Amino acid sequence: MKNQITVIAFDADDTLWVNEPYFRETEEQFAGLLEDFMPHHSILAELYKTEIANLPLYGYGIKGFVLSMIETVLRITEGKIAPVVISKAITLGQEMLNKPVELLDGVEEVLKALHGKYRLVVATKGDLLDQQRKLTKSGLDHYFHHIEIMSDKQEKDYQKLIKHLDCKPEEFLMLGNSLKSDILPVLNIGGHAVHIPFHTTWVHESIDHTIEHANFYQMESLSEVLPKLIE
Repeated sequence: MKNQITVIAFDADDTLWVNEPYFRETEEQFAGLLEDFMPHHSILAELYKTEIANLPLYGYGIKGFVLSMIETVLRITEGKIAPVVISKAITLGQEMLNKPVELLDGVEEVLKALHGKYRLVVATKGDLLDQQRKLTKSGLDHYFHHIEIMSDKQEKDYQKLIKHLDCKPEEFLMLGNSLKSDILPVLNIGGHAVHIPFHTTWVHESIDHTIEHANFYQMESLSEVLPKLIE
């Protein structure tokens, strides 16, 4: 692999730093606000349904999540809810935006080892302001040649990124925790991809089949990529 790759792209959320557990924690708190109206699991199902319906409008990220929480409150309660509950839902979102950035094990060591040997890129989706904030807070931004905050991660989005980076698909390696967003689209356009699972993944990012591809690698931690990329 190291003889082909010139550009290494890293997903951010749950690849470089913790993200998804904050959503799970907030969802449980949100369900607690509405427990007088329906069971927790039903509230979470309604919230998920709203999020998916709103993805084409709001995209990915905390701001869209907050709007989906508010919409779910109004639908579940048929608008018969004290304004303070909506205020609490907004506060939950603001607390998420102010969470500290917790790097995953081995992240900085890997970036240090690869820096200068490859062009390193962040390729993540989500809200522009929030992802920029997290990257700055992380202290990792100086390792990266380019930062790409994408509205989505489909084949056309990666093709656009690769064109911007002026490299060939076979020279591009993507590392991430989502098989759906980080792995399959890159393999489909001729790139290389390493799946590094995180213990919690949003159900929307799940796939129901096994990947078999010559350019696909499965690893348990980010540190495992180093022997494949450095002599």
